[in-house]
Amino acid sequence: MIAIKTLEQIEKISYSGKILSKLFQILENRIKPGITTEALNEIAEEYMEKRGIKPAFKGYKGFPAALCVSVNEEVVHGIPSKRALEEGDIVSIDMGAIHKGFFSDAARTYSVGQISTLKQKLIAVTKKSLDIAISNMSEKNKLFDISHSIEEYVGNNGFSVVRDFVGHGIGEKMHEDPQIPNFGVPDTGPQLEIGMVFAIEPMVNMGTSEVEVLGDHWTVVTKDKMPSAHFEDTIAITDKGPVILTR
Repeated sequence: MIAIKTLEQIEKISYSGKILSKLFQILENRIKPGITTEALNEIAEEYMEKRGIKPAFKGYKGFPAALCVSVNEEVVHGIPSKRALEEGDIVSIDMGAIHKGFFSDAARTYSVGQISTLKQKLIAVTKKSLDIAISNMSEKNKLFDISHSIEEYVGNNGFSVVRDFVGHGIGEKMHEDPQIPNFGVPDTGPQLEIGMVFAIEPMVNMGTSEVEVLGDHWTVVTKDKMPSAHFEDTIAITDKGPVILTR
């Protein structure tokens, strides 16, 4: 069952979502060659603590950090470490937050210094696919209209969507129904309704869609070791259309 949120509940999600948005602006300015992924996590933890917002990922099923930081061929769930970012890398940062018992979740992919034209395109296409998906969050549509719009745009640009990991409903839990894949058949799935809140998160690979999990049991990488990008927002369907709670 897909939970329908009240305006008060959406406001609680929105509060932590705005905190996440401001944090991403800070991290973007700190992402340069030489900074470690561990240092980025420390910035995030200090920022959240000062604002009384709890990081949602830390301790979740044993995850050891506030941020997931995934570099180049790492798709999602990278664990912060002493690894220093290098010129030409791309880095995806994913973070969740909790405010008064409600969750928000967002992710961004950044360039580290100068990157290749193809990596620039990968980031741009992934971000645009999220925007297209959000535009399809309407009462007139069904759930997999969102999914199909991502797959279609990404495929038309020569990239592939990850099929093993998906977006999700969000609210009183980090992961609620429904699962929202980045591929699907249009005009199928549950009818969208006002009050639904989703975390939409296209994960887009430069090469194959296939992925595998490393020995740390967290970090997901592309099987062909080609780069991957990840964008995510938490969005509410309202009577005024989709409202992005994490920007």
